[in-house]
Amino acid sequence: MSDMNIVCLDMEGVLVPEIWIAFAEATGIPELKKTTRDEPDYDKLMKYRLDILKQHNLGLKEIQETIAKIDPMPGAKEFLDELRKITQVIILSDTFTQFGMPLMEKLGWPTLFCNTLEVAENGEITGYKMRVDKSKYSTVKALQSVGFETIAAGDSHNDLGMIQASKAGFLFKSTEQIKKDNPDIKAFEEYDELLEAIKKAL
Repeated sequence: MSDMNIVCLDMEGVLVPEIWIAFAEATGIPELKKTTRDEPDYDKLMKYRLDILKQHNLGLKEIQETIAKIDPMPGAKEFLDELRKITQVIILSDTFTQFGMPLMEKLGWPTLFCNTLEVAENGEITGYKMRVDKSKYSTVKALQSVGFETIAAGDSHNDLGMIQASKAGFLFKSTEQIKKDNPDIKAFEEYDELLEAIKKAL
């Protein structure tokens, strides 16, 4: 086992439920259920979401109230705890610090690399700042450039870059369509299967 490995995991859909779907259910606004599984263009998706929030006069506080009620998926914390005993783990997410931090607390404070929201004093979300273009893929390439080997797992369109760029990569709890479009990527539904696959790849 090499100690030069870093496992890069997506957050939403892999370790915690999709935040926007939970918020769509809490507010009764079905349009907010769209995720990166449905819209691969993240910029387009975020502009669409921010427009809807503005129309309904909803801001950061309301979303954080929903996030406070979200728990990690059953088995996610145990999976992470086991994984972090044997290797370094970074969670790479296109979410925002303001959303992700309360969930990191419930997962035992793993490292999270994500983006940040621009929030006005009245709590209105006015925009967002992406950490870097193609953040998951760029981060994996950057880790490799400083001597690490990466193993990646995710569920969505925006995870494919980091999965394909890694020495081993897996789909986890993905959609039938994404699995069908990427038959060369092993797909798992259970944490213990994913843990075994990562251990073998280490």
